[in-house]
Amino acid sequence: MDTPVLHLDIRGVVQGVGYRWSMVQAARRLGIAGWVRNRRDGSVEAMVAGPQAALDQIVAWARRGPDGAAVSGVDVTPGEGTFDGFEQRPSE
Repeated sequence: MDTPVLHLDIRGVVQGVGYRWSMVQAARRLGIAGWVRNRRDGSVEAMVAGPQAALDQIVAWARRGPDGAAVSGVDVTPGEGTFDGFEQRPSE
């Protein structure tokens, strides 16, 4: 059975607050694979893959973010890809 993959588009005050670093830590704790990066428009983008229960937890985390973040919205759509571990990618 294929591992579910989700694409997250996270908006709000999510750059300059340790959002990506914190998401890497949360994803690794949950056993989620994928990546996270800043976007030029001030949003954060992530691709997450793993068991559905873990994905539900990382989406809930994404809606809160770390201390200092003010998340105004998270769009969740089907994603694609196969990943080894979870990494912070360069900004796009």
